[in-house]
Formats: sequence, structure tokens, C-alpha cells
Amino acid sequence: MQRTVAKLKRPFGNLHYEVTGRGPALLFAHGLGGNHLSWWQQVAHFAPHYTCVAFAHRGFAPSDAIAGGPDAADYADDLAALIEFLKLTDVRLVGQSMGGWTMLEYALAHPHRVKALVLSSTSGTIDRRGADPSGGKDYDAWLAGAEAAIEDGLAKGIHPAMGSGGAGRSPALHLLYRSIDEMAGALDKEKVRATLRRTARRTLDELKGFTVPTLLIAGADDVVFPPFLARAIAARLPCTEVHTLPDCGHSPYFEQAATFNGLVEAFLARHR
Repeated sequence: MQRTVAKLKRPFGNLHYEVTGRGPALLFAHGLGGNHLSWWQQVAHFAPHYTCVAFAHRGFAPSDAIAGGPDAADYADDLAALIEFLKLTDVRLVGQSMGGWTMLEYALAHPHRVKALVLSSTSGTIDRRGADPSGGKDYDAWLAGAEAAIEDGLAKGIHPAMGSGGAGRSPALHLLYRSIDEMAGALDKEKVRATLRRTARRTLDELKGFTVPTLLIAGADDVVFPPFLARAIAARLPCTEVHTLPDCGHSPYFEQAATFNGLVEAFLARHR
């Protein structure tokens, strides 16, 4: 199987990326608790039929660190530069949580190049509270419960991205998730979260003409992204499907990889 591990020179420094497999281009953008390794279960599954490209966002090892930390507003430009460098003429994009900022913004800027978009446990740069059909009431109630669950889990050593259910069902995966997360070293993730909040300002009205085929996947037990918003957003966008996985937290791609891969594979087959 063809495989390349390399760095792309960018104004901030080096962006780490890996290319595995052959076929149509399928790119993966990780969340705040990950890097390119987060997609090990997807790359292994899709590489026989797709050219899988996984990268570490700027500031996330093994990409170069940035003084003061990365700004999410720069992510989509890094992706665009990588796609241009690899000479990919059309792409399929998968973004998890923070990676949704990268993939949605690229798709909005280059819709003619994107065959399909998968947003996992994320609304990307869409304002979450503004997308709540209840006007924010349901979002606020969910947030209060989620913050309490996160605090309780952290006291027990449970990573929010898997939650107590995922950690209990799959302790080995939970340990691996934490190990990948710790590769970020001294990166100040609270500063990164601040840039994510600042840049999540798009309204659903802005996307009413967005015709890139989009699949939203959510975990029913997520305490990081409100899963009910996936269905609410899908109802407002013209070319969108949605699936909510039961007994799953914030990381369906990691915790329930077989189910996640099957949903994505079928979706991509419908949008060649």
C-alpha cells in the first residue's frame, strides 16, 4: 500500500501530513484532543479504495508549535495549501469536532472541489446556540448538564471526548485517546477553544444555498457537542443527512469505528 509521511512548509512552520492508499482523495481533520493518529481506524479501512490524507493541525504535534497557540481561523487556509500541494482536483472531507471548523470553511470557500462533507460531532463554524430551534432554551439546558457531567468525569480521570460510557465500555480505547491527546504537550487548549468560540458565528441562513452533500454524525451521549443540534441543522440545509449513534459519546469515529466507517462509506458511494 502506498504511503507518504511528510511536512508541508507554511508561514507558521511545518504542517505534518500522511498520505495512505490510492483512489479518490479523502481528507481527515482531527479534533482538539487529537492529531493525525486519531484516524487510525478510518485510514486502515478506507485506504484500499481512497487516497487518505490525515494531518496534524498547526500547533498540534508533530506539526510545529506556534508561539501563543494556533488560531482556528487559519485552519482552512492550511488545508487549502495542502490540497493544492498534493494536486487534488476533487476531495471528500471528514471533520471531527474542531476539525469541523477546517472542513466546513474549506467547503464553503471551494464548493466546486468538494464531492462530499462529513461533520462528526460538530457544527463547525455555525453558531450553536443560534442553530437551536428553541431559541437557545434547549441548548442552555443541555450545556448545564454537559458541564456538570464533564466536571464529574474529569474528577474520575475520564476524558470528555469519550465520556463515562465510552471509558467504561472501551477502557483500552479511552487510554489510547488520552495518550494521543497528551502528544499536544504544552499547547494551551483553552486558548484554542477561545478561537473556536470566536469564529463560530455563521448562521443557518448563510448556508441555505450550500449544496455540498453533507453527512452529520452525532453521539447520543455527547457532552461536548449537543447531539440534538445535528438533526436541527440537517433540517435547515438543502443536501444533508444525519445519523445519531446510541450509546456513544463525542467520538463516534473512535469509539464506534465500524459503524462510523459504514455510514461514511455508504454516504461517499452515493456521492461519487
